[in-house]
Amino acid sequence: MPELDVLNLKGEKTGSVALPAKLFGQKVNTVLLHELVTMQLANQRLGTASCKSRGEVSGGGIKPYKQKHTGRARAGSTRSPLWRHGGVIFGPKPRSYAYDLPAQKKQLALVSALSSKAQDNGIVVLDNLNITEPKTKHIDQILKKLQAEGPVLMVVDKVTPELHRATRNIEKLLVTTTVKVNVYEILHCKKMIITQSALHNLEARVKEN
Repeated sequence: MPELDVLNLKGEKTGSVALPAKLFGQKVNTVLLHELVTMQLANQRLGTASCKSRGEVSGGGIKPYKQKHTGRARAGSTRSPLWRHGGVIFGPKPRSYAYDLPAQKKQLALVSALSSKAQDNGIVVLDNLNITEPKTKHIDQILKKLQAEGPVLMVVDKVTPELHRATRNIEKLLVTTTVKVNVYEILHCKKMIITQSALHNLEARVKEN
């Protein structure tokens, strides 16, 4: 089992913890990770693009010219897709791009993402993260002491109102819980900061699935 130091909010070592091998010591399945990330990005798409068909474009209610003896092609409306300012043929309409994958695939991908992050030395374990004052500068100081730069993912048991207010204005910092953490967030971050209690809950989550 890989073993990591447990740090406090000052960046000082307070102990050590053995990372569960079933979560952080498995072979990384890059094909499965790609599949899960593609699904999560597709589920985030709004799908709000919309074009007007010939029946939705305003105007065109009158025949532009008579049917015969003009030397021109027959036309019944100026809003035909063949005309300027006409409708769009088979244009996009609001739709959902969301789809799902089996729960077993999701669990295996989550384990692969955690194992990949452990192999890259991108995991920091905190003894606790008790924030009493909702001040951004406190969180900023903690990140500096933990040497966490770039995209940072913070995994806790529960996002308290104080923690939410203290972290919401910090760029490239995402705070989530063990229930909501997903593959894309883990792979996107450079450092994953997780509390000891959240680590146990994450292990329990994989057991349940």
